[in-house]
Amino acid sequence: MTIRTSSRSTPALLLVGLAIAGLALVPLGYVLWTTAELGRAEAVDFLWRPRIGELLWNTSRLLVAGVLTSAVVGVAGAWVVERTDVPGRGWWHGLLCAPLAVPAFVNGFGWVSTTHAVQSYPGAVMVVTLSYYPLVYLPTVAALRRLDPAVEEVATALGKGPWQVFLRVTLPAISPAVLGGALLVGLHLLAEYGALQLLNYPTLTTAILQQYATVFNGPEATLLALVLVTFCLLLLGIELLLRGRRPRSRVGAGARREFTPIRLGRARLPVVAGLGGLALWALGVPLASLVRWLVRGTSTGIEGGELAEALGNTLLLAVLAGLLTTAAAVPVVWLAVRHRGLVTTAIERSVYTASAMPGIVIALALVTVSIRAVPDLYQTLALLLAGYLILFLPRAVVSVRGTFELVPPGLEEVARSLGCAGAEVARRVTLPLVVPGLAAGAALVALAVSTELTATLLLAPIGTDTLATKFWSDASSIAYGAAAPYALALIVLSVPSTWLLARLSSRGH
Repeated sequence: MTIRTSSRSTPALLLVGLAIAGLALVPLGYVLWTTAELGRAEAVDFLWRPRIGELLWNTSRLLVAGVLTSAVVGVAGAWVVERTDVPGRGWWHGLLCAPLAVPAFVNGFGWVSTTHAVQSYPGAVMVVTLSYYPLVYLPTVAALRRLDPAVEEVATALGKGPWQVFLRVTLPAISPAVLGGALLVGLHLLAEYGALQLLNYPTLTTAILQQYATVFNGPEATLLALVLVTFCLLLLGIELLLRGRRPRSRVGAGARREFTPIRLGRARLPVVAGLGGLALWALGVPLASLVRWLVRGTSTGIEGGELAEALGNTLLLAVLAGLLTTAAAVPVVWLAVRHRGLVTTAIERSVYTASAMPGIVIALALVTVSIRAVPDLYQTLALLLAGYLILFLPRAVVSVRGTFELVPPGLEEVARSLGCAGAEVARRVTLPLVVPGLAAGAALVALAVSTELTATLLLAPIGTDTLATKFWSDASSIAYGAAAPYALALIVLSVPSTWLLARLSSRGH
């Protein structure tokens, strides 16, 4: 059902949504425009090379395996913590969220500096899974907390076993959260560079960066970016098809009562061992490696002034980008949920296209447009924030939408019948109910911004270093001891956002 606010507010909201979609589509326009410089025969000849086929195969199999394993680990972990009598549930919840504080390239650095055996396809799948499964775990925990346990208890009373209840009742109910998290994992895998470069696993993204390093702003590199956009559109189509159009809002949170946990019995010890092993591999190995290089690294030389400056820059950019990007997500989600149609769906889907591209493609698009249209924007904080907004808007949209879809439109209709105008309805009724989604979106964006590398290197004003850029500068030159302090500072800086996400996801109703 389509719900309309008012004749005056809807056109204004639509204009805002179109403006945000237009900004998000700038990189795609840049890619199409640059690729057009290649003739059709030249483009076909370039894409038909055996090397391109190898890159496509590597990207495809990593995407499929990474998304599936992240989804399985995230959903399994959430179900064990929320639906069983595993001891120490609160502690396990914190440990399963904690890998969010370890950037993927820091995780890759930790494993590579421990053993070169991870520089392979299985190693790449393992590292990206350990880095990104929390993107599925967190929304799944939140969905399980909100799901009325009576539905599962009725199925159990009818003679269904735990597996049947999970597959036929629980999983369909939490599928939007799982699909949203899996979509984020897929988009991150398409654009991942740092971890895969350290793992020596070539994909389309690493090839694009190498192509730009050889021929700056070459059309062949943007042609590869167009292939990544095709992957992105495929992911969006699959997610949209699986999500469906069934309404999922609830009026109220239901009666609060204790859920009777499923007894693990003999499986308790293997389950605890599995959770412990997951926490050890996702946190123990990279942290131990960082501490080892910090203590023993011959190149270690902590410059307090440089570290403090990079920390301050990173914190400032993370906060500003988190607030700006989450604010931009609100009108996009509002249109997609409350004014469903071809135009509003296209607006929401358009924000995802740029997230599949490497940060350098986004940065080059903004640099080109700014130099040609608004030269004063080049090398400014505003242009850098615009790049972050384009890159990480999907994180905010997924978080806000997951909460917004649960707000019954009937509450807004009641407010209007009592004389509230459209903007007042939003301020007094809807927005207070989606505060958890807004906070989660801001925290996710802040986490992403603090670890962003390639776009920051190109768009940041001269002299503006972040923890990620300083770490990469040292790590890429094999100065592991010098890189370790910046990596540890990144992890410490990410802890508050990770703690906030863990708290929000564990709220019951």
